[in-house]
Amino acid sequence: MAGKILISGGSGLIGTRLSEMLIDQGYEVAHLSRDPDKFSHYKTFRWDIQNSSIDENAITYADYIIHLAGAGLAEEKWTKERKREILRSRVDSTQLLLDGLRQHEHHVKGFVSASAIGIYGNSGDQLMSEESSYGEDFMAEVCKAWEAAVWQIKDLGIRTVILRTGIALSDKGGALPQMARPVKLMAGAPLGSGKQYMSWIHIDDLCRLYIRAIEDTTFAGVYNAVAPHPVTNQEFTEALAEAMHKPLVLPKVPSFALNLMLGEMSDVVLSGQRVSANKVLQTGFTFEYNYLDEALESFYKKHQN
Repeated sequence: MAGKILISGGSGLIGTRLSEMLIDQGYEVAHLSRDPDKFSHYKTFRWDIQNSSIDENAITYADYIIHLAGAGLAEEKWTKERKREILRSRVDSTQLLLDGLRQHEHHVKGFVSASAIGIYGNSGDQLMSEESSYGEDFMAEVCKAWEAAVWQIKDLGIRTVILRTGIALSDKGGALPQMARPVKLMAGAPLGSGKQYMSWIHIDDLCRLYIRAIEDTTFAGVYNAVAPHPVTNQEFTEALAEAMHKPLVLPKVPSFALNLMLGEMSDVVLSGQRVSANKVLQTGFTFEYNYLDEALESFYKKHQN
């Protein structure tokens, strides 16, 4: 049932892997980009979020839209400007796609958008399901605004799925290489109390879930995109050291030191979410990587003799 998939944020960590996997499964893939003239393996349509312009051919091309666009969280300190950009890049890009779908004849059968488990705020040990209450911090506010924008697409009669993504594990970028660097230098340590939960997902499972959300028309609404077994930050750090065959020598990195280094962004590292994968499991989706040690091994065993 292959078709044409339009991806926003296609050159990011998840978009890159997802594009490869879609092509492998016989789909045609196109990306939205600010500068489509750049060399790309994919058909590329121009859009400019700041100037609210999008090539209408992008909308008429697509059978399905996967919406991953948004300014990176970990790339810069969270100044006032950067926080505005983190929010606006998500909300305005969604609005642009919505306007395109409203204004042009199209044959889009499904719209799958990213969101994040940050919507639950710092929820401690409590297991959060899709129905759980939202947090109040900056990331929760961003996710609420983002999802509210996405829901308007459902009002156009298009099947709409939101995947609230946990920490996507990949050795090509994102959180894992940043956490692995100090471990590699034998300076790894749990962060803050170490008790905060990390709900993670292997990037390949995440991409398989996006593909499933396209192909399985019973998918609609919100799903937590996390593996079934979240771990604490301390457990994560220990498992990572083990996978890399490195000892953990340091005590915990105190919260105040992280605050000095990261400013408000440290909230993301220090606040935890323990998130349930039950709703996804009930759809019959099977994870290739249920446990953290399996996921880490997939990245680190190939580097060892």
